[in-house]
Amino acid sequence: MSRILVAYATKKGSTAEIAQAIAKELQAAGHSADAVEIAQGASPKGYDAVVIGGPMYLGKIEGMGKFVQRHIPELEKVPVAGFVVCLAAVTKDPEGMAWAEKALHAALNPLRPVAETIFAGRLDPEKLSWFQRFAVKKAKSPVGDFRDWAAIAAWARDLPGKMKV
Repeated sequence: MSRILVAYATKKGSTAEIAQAIAKELQAAGHSADAVEIAQGASPKGYDAVVIGGPMYLGKIEGMGKFVQRHIPELEKVPVAGFVVCLAAVTKDPEGMAWAEKALHAALNPLRPVAETIFAGRLDPEKLSWFQRFAVKKAKSPVGDFRDWAAIAAWARDLPGKMKV
């Protein structure tokens, strides 16, 4: 079977847990899959396919764009999929979802991903700075864990077919 890297950026741990769940689904399908944080030196070298994910904060996706730019030569040789984690997916706000989709495309540019998705995340006010708590309250952002583990698992199970690995 194939070696698949799940490279991810994370700030508060929610995206890390999603990346680990994706890797577990790929492993259950018989692939060798590693979830590696971008900040810890994730590299696509030696992998047959790559999944890249990151959280969206203040309209920007953390870490993905720099990872893609740093590894374009390797990433252009393998199938790539991408995901973003954001609260727009909780409310299904059309404007927020469009913004998240646009940001995901920009972060993955110039790659042509075989699959892309937006997952709802988790917002725990206890893990936020006082300013972030103020901003969340002001924006009336939903607070809680909104991750849909069944949807995450289903997306991950579809990846090998889409990646042709």
